Amino acid sequence: MAHFNRIRSFAAAAVVLLAPVASAQVQQAQRVTYPEAKKGEQVDDIFGTKVADPYRWMEDLNAPEVADWVKQENAITEQYLSQLGMRVHFKNRITELWNYPKVSLPFRVGGRLYYARNTGLQRQSVFYSRTTLGGPPKLVLDPNTFSPDGSIALGGFSPSPDNRYLAYGIAEGGADWRTLLVRELESGKQLADTVRWLKGGGMSWTKDGKGFYYSRFPQPEAGKQLQNAIRDEKMYYHRIGTTQSQDVLIYERPDHPDWFVGGGVSEDGRYLFVSVNRGTEPQNRLYVADLGDPKQPKVDAPIRPLFDKGDAAYGPIGNVGSTIYLQTDRDAERSKVVAFDIASPEQWRTVIPEQMNAIDQIAMYKGGIAVNYLEDVKAHVRLYDLDGKAIGDLTLPGIGSLQGLSTREDTPEIFYGFTSPLYPTTAFRYDPATKKSTPFEAPKLNFDASQYETRAVFATSKDGTRVPVFVTMKKGLALDGNNPAMLYGYGGFDIATTPGFRPDVLAWLEQGGIWATASMRGGSEYGEAWHKAGMFERKQNVFDDFIAAAEFLVKQGYSSPSKLGIMGGSNGGLLVGAVEEQRPELFAVALPAVGVMDMLRYHKFTGGGAWATEYGSADDSTQFQYLVKYSPVHNVKPGTCYPATLITTADHDDRVVPSHSFKFAAMMQAAQGCAKPVLIRVETQGSHGYRPTDKRIAELADEWAFTAANTGVTMKVTP
Repeated sequence: MAHFNRIRSFAAAAVVLLAPVASAQVQQAQRVTYPEAKKGEQVDDIFGTKVADPYRWMEDLNAPEVADWVKQENAITEQYLSQLGMRVHFKNRITELWNYPKVSLPFRVGGRLYYARNTGLQRQSVFYSRTTLGGPPKLVLDPNTFSPDGSIALGGFSPSPDNRYLAYGIAEGGADWRTLLVRELESGKQLADTVRWLKGGGMSWTKDGKGFYYSRFPQPEAGKQLQNAIRDEKMYYHRIGTTQSQDVLIYERPDHPDWFVGGGVSEDGRYLFVSVNRGTEPQNRLYVADLGDPKQPKVDAPIRPLFDKGDAAYGPIGNVGSTIYLQTDRDAERSKVVAFDIASPEQWRTVIPEQMNAIDQIAMYKGGIAVNYLEDVKAHVRLYDLDGKAIGDLTLPGIGSLQGLSTREDTPEIFYGFTSPLYPTTAFRYDPATKKSTPFEAPKLNFDASQYETRAVFATSKDGTRVPVFVTMKKGLALDGNNPAMLYGYGGFDIATTPGFRPDVLAWLEQGGIWATASMRGGSEYGEAWHKAGMFERKQNVFDDFIAAAEFLVKQGYSSPSKLGIMGGSNGGLLVGAVEEQRPELFAVALPAVGVMDMLRYHKFTGGGAWATEYGSADDSTQFQYLVKYSPVHNVKPGTCYPATLITTADHDDRVVPSHSFKFAAMMQAAQGCAKPVLIRVETQGSHGYRPTDKRIAELADEWAFTAANTGVTMKVTP
């Protein structure tokens, strides 16, 4: 990959799834009896405002009373879901649609090609290598052997440059905490090397293949690793064949223990780049160490600053000798590419100036740079030579999204992934000489996409801002307001929401459903200004954008409030929770997943403190005033008829701890003013984004069955 073989800091990682009843409406009419959740008397005085927190006890994830409440809630949810007529159908059909071979984006290391492949329903994808593009695959690592139920997830995969070793990460329940292990690539022999307490990060080998850099946190308090706040990340170097206690400390910031430290080695092995972030903000500080001879690197070479102000994003993309190529948004909100000599970084020259559209992805290959721009959220890849001269476009299969660029600076080829709502994610190899793309193990799906279409439209937000919306549905569907629809959104952390493929959505489309995604402020769709417009006190813009997208679907006849659902996860779970509270009459169904629901205390757990650079913190008197106005846990109004709500979370989620969802569920259940159900589904041995394939399908089937039951959908198609 043209981006350096880097350690991803936690900030970057945080830098993101037939026995019909008489009638679907029967479920909606029956009021659910919920387990009793005791209300404590906790009241906080926050800058003179009394804030009740009756479910504070749910923050103790190890407490027996919390486990008992979760068990009762799961039982009630299962009882409800088991009676839904389309649950079995969705599980069976999603399983069928999921069951096709799929591969990851290939990447080259030391002349070999590596990629992950899933035959269809394997719990985790399996890694293979090839010595030539068309050569036979060789099994490298099968994560399905880690545990019989898939509860131990693969959390990183990095062959050494000489293909002698493989360093890989494992994660219990798919949690962000990683343990790195090492084995010999040829023999498969497991070595004793064990490196612990990485958080959502990776490793970066030195060119000699004798060791790697990594970033880790101090060992957490026993039993509290899934909830305690994290601090003091440091970078180390581990030499193969030694213990972790012998690892060399490379870089730390004791003056700023809340900052995150990451980085990586340049492809030629000459430089170590160290990137330091304050929380999850895209702005970073960039440092470098000259390792000298890549064959005999000085692994603890002195580190000096390149850009030390934290005033912009600085991301190295490659180098030619001492000339460094860098993506930055300094004086360019939509980003540009510059080049400079390592000895004088401020004397840079602009290689690719800022364009009308924002840079989404970028990679350097031999002789050129590939840049993916977002044109109203749609991918457009342009190719440049190393002097910045445009040399043409990389023609994509259609209108859609780019799912990664994989290149090497010494190889004239580009691997890329492409997807759209009706086009399964496919890896391609592009040859700049012939200007042709060739699929790499193209997927074959049992679904006739020609019967469906995706429309790119715009909604108008409260303040007049145009909000891109992609709508996928069956061709010829009448826009009479009678169609069930699901609207998805995220809107935050400088992450673009682009139109992509989900096998489970096809099962929804077959039932006459509509699938829509909104690309709201807070993301990176139009550059850093678009991101900033959804941060801090401007977070309400994101909610307004989502509401505008929903109102557009209703006004244009795509759906109606009694047929419309909303879904989102993580920051998108916060979005769904806030919006269903602000406009409960606009939606029939809400599906908040692993959401940040307590905006007054989120920063006290795991990596939550890092998000204060996006949201603000209730520890600040000014920021508290706007956070309390939309925090989902604090804006539930008793007696309100909220949409039918299915909250989903997981017991090993150490990014957004499940107590967020627990509190929200308890508050909503106590306040619900009508018979529409408010349920919570807590996955065991799952994490923020990870589920083994079988559990992921089961969860999705439950979400769609719940949606169908509460939007009046009855069986239309039996494929």
